[in-house]
Order: sequence, then structure tokens, then C-alpha cells
Amino acid sequence: MDQVFEAILVSKPSFQAVGIRWEGTFEEAGEGGIRAVQTEVIRRLAEIRHVVHPDILLGLSYHHEGDSFIHYAALEVERVEDVPEGMDSVTVPALTYAMTEHKKEDNIDSSYTNIFAWIEKQGYSMHKGDVTHFEKYPMAQDPYAKNPEFTIMIPVDPEA
Repeated sequence: MDQVFEAILVSKPSFQAVGIRWEGTFEEAGEGGIRAVQTEVIRRLAEIRHVVHPDILLGLSYHHEGDSFIHYAALEVERVEDVPEGMDSVTVPALTYAMTEHKKEDNIDSSYTNIFAWIEKQGYSMHKGDVTHFEKYPMAQDPYAKNPEFTIMIPVDPEA
């Protein structure tokens, strides 16, 4: 039946990441646009210098115009140096996140619906910055896995 939804609040200091930028609509993302970029970053992993967590692929999503958004398939780095051709660096500000684990047996839409409901129930407000959310994927997971597992992190302002 329904399992109990669990989320926690975590603070993460500002960090830098290097990876490939993708821009498109949520529909294009659903059709696999982001997965192709994730695959390319994994293939080119050895080109990225000063990686902090080589076992974690980040999916950083930013507001854009209309129904489109910007997404970086990236790795956190200690410092930005010699960014590989075709890649970009991005600095993520220090933020507080509502964090939950999406398990492979769960529905992705439900995981997002549940975390947004949890944020509201706790009395937190959504952070109004550029970063809308980010996901942390196990590097060993196939980006095209039908039932992926990943960590969802939604920036919030804990003092409502």
C-alpha cells in the first residue's frame, strides 16, 4: 500500500560543478534529451578535473523562459580548471534543500508531488533563486534505466 513519505532538510554550501548544458522543454526532457547529455558526461568523465564525488552525477535544473528550462549534467568539483571543450562550469549558491530519495519502485511524478506537499506541510516556502531543483544519480546507473533511483533536492527558504 502507500508507504510513509520521508524527507529531510539539508544545507549545502556553495559549490562548483562542470558538465554539459542542455536547454529544452519538459516534454523534450521526458523524451530523453537529458539522458543523452548524462550519457555523454559519463563517457567523458575522465576529462573533468578535480572531481569531488566521482560516483555521483548531478542534474542541476534552472528556470528559463516559458515551459523550457536549463539543465546541467555535471559533477561537483573542488575548483574549476581547464573546462573540457563543449562543457561549462556553474556555481551553485549555498542553499537549504528539502531532500528525499526516489526509489526505483516509486513513480517519479509522485515523488515530486510528495516532496512539494511535504515542503508546504512543513511551512517552508520555495526558494526564489535560479536553481529550481537538482537530482543526484549514482554514476553506475544507466541514464536510460526505466526505473532510476536518485536523490531529489528542492531549494527552500526554511524561515517561511
